[in-house]
Amino acid sequence: MEGQAKQAYFVNEAFTNHEESSQTGDNLHRRKSGGNKELQLDLNGYRKGQDGNSDPPQPSLDFDDLLPMIGEFGRYQKILFICMIPFSFFVAFVYFSQIFLTLIPEQHWCHVPELDGLDVEARLALSIPMVNGEYNNCYMYDVNYTEILAQGKVMADPKWPRVKCRNGWSYNFTEIPYATVATEQNWVCDDAALPTYAQSIFFLGAIVGGLLFGWVADRFGRIPALIGTNMMGLVAGVGTAFVTNFWEFAIMRFFVGFAFDNCFTMMYILVLEYVGPKYRTFVANMSIAIFFTGAACLLPWIAYYLADWKLLAIVTSAPLFLAIFTPVIVPESARWLVSQGKVDKAIGILKKLELRNGRQVSAQTYQNFSDSCKRMQEQEAQNGSYSVLDLFKSPRLRRTTLLLIVIWMAISLVFDGHVRNVGSLGLDIFFTFTVASFTELPADTLLTVTLDRFGRRWLACGSMVASGVFSLLATVVPVGVYSAALAIMGRFFVNISYNIGLQWAAEVLPTVVRAQAVAFIHIMGYVASIIAPFVVYLSNISTALPLIILGILGIVGGLLSLLLPETLNHDLPQTLSDGEEFGRGQSIWDFPCLAKKVDDDEDEKRNTDVEEVRSQVFVRGTQSGASLNASTGGELRSSILRRSVKSRNSTKL
Repeated sequence: MEGQAKQAYFVNEAFTNHEESSQTGDNLHRRKSGGNKELQLDLNGYRKGQDGNSDPPQPSLDFDDLLPMIGEFGRYQKILFICMIPFSFFVAFVYFSQIFLTLIPEQHWCHVPELDGLDVEARLALSIPMVNGEYNNCYMYDVNYTEILAQGKVMADPKWPRVKCRNGWSYNFTEIPYATVATEQNWVCDDAALPTYAQSIFFLGAIVGGLLFGWVADRFGRIPALIGTNMMGLVAGVGTAFVTNFWEFAIMRFFVGFAFDNCFTMMYILVLEYVGPKYRTFVANMSIAIFFTGAACLLPWIAYYLADWKLLAIVTSAPLFLAIFTPVIVPESARWLVSQGKVDKAIGILKKLELRNGRQVSAQTYQNFSDSCKRMQEQEAQNGSYSVLDLFKSPRLRRTTLLLIVIWMAISLVFDGHVRNVGSLGLDIFFTFTVASFTELPADTLLTVTLDRFGRRWLACGSMVASGVFSLLATVVPVGVYSAALAIMGRFFVNISYNIGLQWAAEVLPTVVRAQAVAFIHIMGYVASIIAPFVVYLSNISTALPLIILGILGIVGGLLSLLLPETLNHDLPQTLSDGEEFGRGQSIWDFPCLAKKVDDDEDEKRNTDVEEVRSQVFVRGTQSGASLNASTGGELRSSILRRSVKSRNSTKL
């Protein structure tokens, strides 16, 4: 989802751990990412605490500890899951509709009013010069056509003078059966770049809207932000149908861009917050794989059968009005309420959830939860002084941050480039777009099965390199079925890369700056998406150029990903010093699924020790069914950059 995506702050289960341990001594028993080949547990801190007379740690209860008691995927969560359907359609319509609003048939020629009485072939033969065996799109012969007709000529003389089109253009609407805003306003030839500019302006709107509604979400809550972003998309989307020139169209698309991502992902995160860790991977992936993919596959056929760009703009925008009814069914974010100090309101929501799922939770459990939230608030007050700039103050962390930015920009550009390049593949765009969009389903499903088995690094590398290779192969076969099939395979693999991307960023970056840093990286992805339409525009020079660029970027981005540390089965960095040391000693050739296992006896003994302390201070690393990135701790870090980030996997942002 593409594209991209494919927005709130997710933190893995390790993100919800006891950050105070890094402040008060290393009593944290973590799986180390150091020089040892074997992944070992350090229980020394715990044993020292046991040998001494130190007070036992206070019980800590986070949302993900409470949700199994309330019901991880009960009746109410299933209702919320179904409520994601309209919002999945909203984001697909907002993201993709502009493609079908600005389609231009490849066959278009200068309109010559004097020849209107002739059939198409006769008009072309008499008025349009040939270039490389095809009729020129932008020039006509500069002659007196009334005299030419009077002389009975039926074929042009190639020596006649030529001139740019004077009276507009005629379009062959056989393959694209309706006029679009681009054909009505003749955005061709000298103005052929206007649809590209409009698409880039849309992404500029997405950046501004992300910052604006990120601030609204932090200040007033997730529900007001969700309603606001959808209302903005509604008004600007419907307004698109009434534009009369390019700048009016560009302004409307700029404001439609405000709704991009936010119109879905705020709802997406709200739902994931109330789903237990056991089912979160399913809900996170299947909502995209089924709902978003279904909407994307349906959109081209809505455009085809409506056959009216103005009606298409209205039909794909008007449903956003349904978002105004969200508060009737969907509760406010309990995590946000906790971040605002409204713990009692958050507990009230959780009690309603408990009631509707037919569960019973003791008052003491809620009291422990309340006490834990207050301790987290105190910890967050200490972390409030950190910013994204702190990531660039130490060498390893600076290198990691720059790599994440470059890799995510490459993924975003390649993903959006493949989305918009379907019109240059030599097949029917409606069919090709449907097939390409459908690749999201197997990509998400495959990733759900493999991500927590093979890890992030090699999956990201393999999928990006494969996307690049298939893109390059598409340029060396004949244009048509073969090139389209290879390009669609490139789209399939970049879907996988996109789904891994920001989850990986959230896991590699330290807790104290994670929310701001992931938001910053996501915004840099938008910057890359602004460039993507211009890459696709190069198809006007050569249809192979966009695929060559996307292929090279995919391979380079994939190889660069090998330089990042693996996070699977490793405890995630909390402090800046943790981030500086994270991954030190790892080898590029380390595969999580092939990691050496410790001696059976030692492993059994260690497991016994782990179980002894798990309920109090054990912090687990990335794993299957990882918890929501919008942990209580993550929610407490609030800044204007702290906005949602597209998430598709359990911790995918």
